[in-house]
Order: sequence, then structure tokens, then C-alpha cells
Amino acid sequence: MSTLLTTFLNPADASATMLPCHDTDAADLFFSERPADLEQAKTLCAGCPLIEECRQGALDRAEPWGVWGGAIFEAGRIIAVKRGRGRPRKNREQEAA
Repeated sequence: MSTLLTTFLNPADASATMLPCHDTDAADLFFSERPADLEQAKTLCAGCPLIEECRQGALDRAEPWGVWGGAIFEAGRIIAVKRGRGRPRKNREQEAA
């Protein structure tokens, strides 16, 4: 006999409908300091059925940081890319080496 509670808590059923941001293994990606992690979180958002609602909600709340609706937020606004920490090189030729 299956009850509503046991059906709802069945991990096999829940994983099929779980949103990418609710995956405990990937949760840290959405608020990482590393640009590569943020790009990976954006990729996870791409197939989410709630992407537009999530992004608009984050804009309405002026979320201070993180990936919301497939976009990177900083200081309540969407930014194209997150720069890594540290000072950029002064000499561009050193970057190629």
C-alpha cells in the first residue's frame, strides 16, 4: 500500500521533477565565487521550466548575487560574465604564455 506521503518522498520519483537548483550536489555552483562554476550553473538552468519566472523574481527582489534564471546577478542586476578574483595582468603578452 502506498500513501501520498511515501509516494512524494520516494527519491526515484522526486529526482525526475527536481529543479536543477534544488540538486544538493550542484547547489554551491549557483553562489560560487569562481566564474567557471557560475557558467556551469547557467548551463544547468538552460533546461529549467521556470527559468523566466526565476529570473524575473530575482530582478524584482534585487538579488545581491548568484545565478538566477540562467543569469548571473551582482548587486541586484544582471551581468554578462563574472570576473575572477584578483588583479588583471598589466602586460597582455604574459597572458598568452
